[in-house]
Amino acid sequence: MKDTLTDANFPRTADLRVYHLGLRPGEVANRLITVGSPSRAVTIASHLDATPKPFQLSSERGFLTITGMYKGVPVSICSIGMGTPNMDFFVREVRECLIGDMLIIRLGSCGGLIDVPVGTVVVPKACIAVTRNVDFNFVDPSASSNEKPYWISKPVFADPTFHDVVESALNESKPEGSTTKIFAGIVNASADSFYASQGRQTSFPDCNQTLIQQIIDATEDVATLEMETHHLYHLAACWSARRAVVNSAPLATGPVIGEHAPVQRALAAPGTVIRAAAAQMIFASRTSQDFITPAQVQETEKWTGKGVLEALIRMELSDDRTHPPEGSVWEKK
Repeated sequence: MKDTLTDANFPRTADLRVYHLGLRPGEVANRLITVGSPSRAVTIASHLDATPKPFQLSSERGFLTITGMYKGVPVSICSIGMGTPNMDFFVREVRECLIGDMLIIRLGSCGGLIDVPVGTVVVPKACIAVTRNVDFNFVDPSASSNEKPYWISKPVFADPTFHDVVESALNESKPEGSTTKIFAGIVNASADSFYASQGRQTSFPDCNQTLIQQIIDATEDVATLEMETHHLYHLAACWSARRAVVNSAPLATGPVIGEHAPVQRALAAPGTVIRAAAAQMIFASRTSQDFITPAQVQETEKWTGKGVLEALIRMELSDDRTHPPEGSVWEKK
């Protein structure tokens, strides 16, 4: 981003282009799929309608957004990388670019804590967070008698209707003859790192030898480990509950400067909701130590990508709850 930014609290340009994702209103749709890798975003985008030609933007901070139509419905696919901070950038900055509600599905990879083959697909009904306690003395654990090395949170839940729609759409999109299992209603654990907070053993003193068992013992139905979905569910729940108690003005309501049409309704209005769900492909089994093959990844990403697109368009959003098409990249010319 080379244009001048204003407002250190929420940096963006004069025409409301946000700092990290590089997007402005009209370039991102209310129905969203978020993924980690750019190649997965491109794979999912291969299912989009040919016209209008999908819009694509790669930001200087490494975020890729592809916005187009799927069966005539505007959708965006955003590659955000890994971890809670990047999920935070994504949800907060897209929220400030949109009028109306948001529907977000994360299609990601995960590690399996249950005895199922790699390539299995799960649909988490809830997530817990696993966080490294930086106040713990990892070099001399005996000096931290009153501290735990890791914190395990209470669960936060997906939108229940969205969860069920994702499960149904995935089952219908699975190729005929596929032996891949789909498990819904499980709990996912989102860790703040790939190594220590997921119980992996490295040369660092992490005091995590029993962490996986602690995670299993702490939460019923926990089945997977990754790094993003809890924060998505958490922010969605916070935003949607906020409308009942907050009556504050959105950050931006003024006109957009430039060749695009002005924003006619408030961006990020308090009365809107964010509904979130997820589907995850088990890439690594923490019980057998197996890892998915590149061929399995390619095959699974293709049909699960179609499945989550189907789920998105099955979720109803009325016209008065969506960003107006005028001046957008999906406007019919």
